[in-house]
Amino acid sequence: MKIYDVAAYPNPARVRIALAEKNATDKVEFVDVDVMGGEHRTPAFLAKNPNGAVPVLELDDGTTISECTAITEYIDHAFEGPSLGGKTAKERAVVHMMQRRMESGLLDAVGAYFHNATPGLGPDLEGDQNKAWGEKQKQTALKGMQYLNSVLADQPYVAGEQFSMADITAFAGLAFAEFAKIDIPEGLSNLAAWRKTMAARPSIAG
Repeated sequence: MKIYDVAAYPNPARVRIALAEKNATDKVEFVDVDVMGGEHRTPAFLAKNPNGAVPVLELDDGTTISECTAITEYIDHAFEGPSLGGKTAKERAVVHMMQRRMESGLLDAVGAYFHNATPGLGPDLEGDQNKAWGEKQKQTALKGMQYLNSVLADQPYVAGEQFSMADITAFAGLAFAEFAKIDIPEGLSNLAAWRKTMAARPSIAG
């Protein structure tokens, strides 16, 4: 199977971490997409993902799967190793709840700020921007960081006692925030400690 992505981008990084957690990185072929050159907007790529976003997983039978959560779900079930989505009904529900919160309240919020309130990827790719919306989403991201800090006061991982896809999303969100020059508020010691632990994890440290 193939994964169409750009290695340094936040969402592709989430999938690569998931693969590494499952020791399955060598089971896929990575295909670099020239996003800066507009390849993600070509008819050939849009046939794989109408949203024109990376990453995209293409199975051997030609099935294409986009959206990081869906791709991670496939990886989680296709390969052996620790579960990234939870095992019991309760665990799965909590993981998916926190995964969504980390997307909407952190990673996607940072993305909205980057693409609307900064030069982003440049005028040729960004199109219409809404700076006010971007600035509002920056505040959403900052609140998301504070929320995550409070969550980590009582548990070692975002969704509880086990590492999960929610941790991957949160880590990618913070990395994107750093790239977008959104500073983590001072005093979030739980978040800082968690991030340091995550950065040393083999699937992330490489």
